[in-house]
Amino acid sequence: MEARNNVLMLAGPSPDIGKSFVTGNLASVIAQGEQKVLLIDADMRKGHLHDYFSVDKTGLSDYLSGQKDRQSIIVKSKQHGLDFIARGQVPPNPSELLMHPRFAELLEWASENYDLVLVDTPPLLAVTDAAIVGSLAGTTLLVARFAVTVAKEVEITQRRLEQNGIEVKGVILNAIERRAASYYGGSYGYYQYNYQNSKN
Repeated sequence: MEARNNVLMLAGPSPDIGKSFVTGNLASVIAQGEQKVLLIDADMRKGHLHDYFSVDKTGLSDYLSGQKDRQSIIVKSKQHGLDFIARGQVPPNPSELLMHPRFAELLEWASENYDLVLVDTPPLLAVTDAAIVGSLAGTTLLVARFAVTVAKEVEITQRRLEQNGIEVKGVILNAIERRAASYYGGSYGYYQYNYQNSKN
């Protein structure tokens, strides 16, 4: 309620935790509540939300690089109230594109024209893109996966965001399974993730 705008960023520490799945489903559920929602795939390296919507990947990077206009990248989904912007073609400089004024202008326009703007981002421990997006978002949530994400990763991710002036409002724990004992524990070292650009 106290957020400075209606842009919600979902971030995560590492790949393969189901963040895009959570983001896409959250957008769908909110749209079912008669809210007008825009979902943006800001993972211009390996984003795959366009596969969920069965649409072409043309989108955000094409707009930010000046190859497409805003209206041409917005896809009306089959679900009433839910619009989508795909990641676009894989650019050589995703972080630089997110720092372009066109991205801030896009979010400002979306904030004025939608009830909620959801932005899916690449893993924060791999690349800095989420920190750039988070500086423009009113609310930031982290996604962690049960028995995959360790507590230290969440702590490092939160600390890195806070160093950039971004407050994390909460954590969504994905794919919880009933287990007799917790799988969390042990010692933690330094995390380094390889997150190369997708070929397609």
